[in-house]
Order: sequence, then structure tokens, then C-alpha cells
Amino acid sequence: MLSTGARRGWAWSDVDIAVPRPSGRLPGIRMAGFSQRVPAFVDITMVAHPSVTLLVDLSEAAGLAYDTQARHQRGSAVVGLLPGDLRVTGRGIGDCLQIRLEPAAAAAVLGASAELSGTTVALEDVWGRDADRAEDRLRAATSWRERFTIVEEILGRRLAARPPVDPEVGYTWRRTLASRGRVRVECLADEVGWSRKRLWSRFRSQLGITPKRAARLVRFDNAAHLLAAGRTPADVATRSGYVDQSHLHREVKAFTGRTPTDLAVAPWLAIDHVAWPD
Repeated sequence: MLSTGARRGWAWSDVDIAVPRPSGRLPGIRMAGFSQRVPAFVDITMVAHPSVTLLVDLSEAAGLAYDTQARHQRGSAVVGLLPGDLRVTGRGIGDCLQIRLEPAAAAAVLGASAELSGTTVALEDVWGRDADRAEDRLRAATSWRERFTIVEEILGRRLAARPPVDPEVGYTWRRTLASRGRVRVECLADEVGWSRKRLWSRFRSQLGITPKRAARLVRFDNAAHLLAAGRTPADVATRSGYVDQSHLHREVKAFTGRTPTDLAVAPWLAIDHVAWPD
């Protein structure tokens, strides 16, 4: 079953959003479809979140473009963890499929999680010809329901083809998410029966990020959504486990280059309750 919603009056006017109902078939993977039906110029800056992102461009016009400090590219892309200052632009009408993969799922689906952290690369650079075949199938589909079914098939096959990350690494990631980044690495190492050094090394090699950096990212993501929900920076700092409001300010600045006040009205966060419902 599909649920749909629309948001108007922000950076992407006249965009319809489709999301599949939650399913246990693809653990650690979520997706949403975006359809722009009225010609318009889209210009939006991504906000870092604890997922690797696949942006599958299904538009018929100029398509999506990505601008970072280092490069400019077009088409479908994989956005690794901590991509930095990334702007996504597009013009005209068309569809885009966004897939969010938790790092453990990304390691299986993409097979290159460590190399992707901090980067944005073309999907074909990661999947080769499979990227073109997947895009062709998705463009030929007549509904978002059909597209989500196709994605489940493609990603499910890739998940089954690769060994999962170490159980200790997967557990550490899940604990980090559940605690909203507030459990110390030493405690996590004790819980899985590894040394801090071993956990650090295996986590980094398999997920492309250190345990401490992962905790900071998860904590920031929680704080960003509290700010977007209208809570004050002082309240968010307390609720998210920051030492004080200045600490929150420094972390928001480090992840986004913005102030907490600016982040609270970021268009990227404005649709999360529709596209990525809890």
C-alpha cells in the first residue's frame, strides 16, 4: 500500500511525495518517491544524516545536478556519509527516487561503503551497467508502487549476495542509533567484548566512519530534527546531550556551516515527517 502527501509553498513547489508502507524485507533501507509536476527550478542543500543516500534520477528533462566544493555532476548519484556542502539542483518536471541506506545495509548493497564516506559519485561508477538497467526498469514502471517493488527486488538480491557486516559492528551501529549517539565508544566495546582499538578499526573499515564520528552524526541528526520541530536551541542542546548551547552551535556549524536558527528552517528537513515518517 502507498501513502502520499504533498508539500507546497517551499523550495520545491508542486512536489508530490510517495512512500511505501514499512516492510521488513529490506532492513536498514527506506525510500521515497518525489514527483514534480509543474515546471520549476529546484535548488536545495542537503543536511547530513546517518544514511548513505541513493538519488535515482528518473526525470525526462535536464535532470538533477550536484554541486560540491570539488565537482559538478548530473544524473543518478550515491551520496556517502558526511558529504559536506552539497547542493542538489534541477529544472523542469520529472521524478526522483531517494533511497536511504543505513551504513550496514550500504556496505552490502554498494560494496564500497568505506570509500564512499565524504563523497558524491555517479551511481554507474558504483553499479556499472546495472545502474542503467535499473533506471530503465524504473522509468518504464507506471506507478510508484511498481517502482518500489522493483527496488525491493534489486536491493534484496544485492543484500543476499554479500556477507553482512560483523555482528559486533552491526550491534554497535544499532546501539548508537537507539541511544541517539549518547553511548561512549568504550562502553560499546565492552558490550561486544572487543577492545576499543579493534572496534574502531573494524567499524571504520566496514562502515566507512569511526564509532565516535558516527555517534556525533546520529546526535546531530536528532538535534536537527528537534530544531526543525520548533524547539529552542537551548532546549535541543539539553535534550540531545550537548554540554551547552555553545556546544550545539559548534556541532551544527561543523556539520552544515549554518547556525541552529538557520538549520531549523532548512527545506531539506521540512519534508522529513512526510517522506521519512517515524
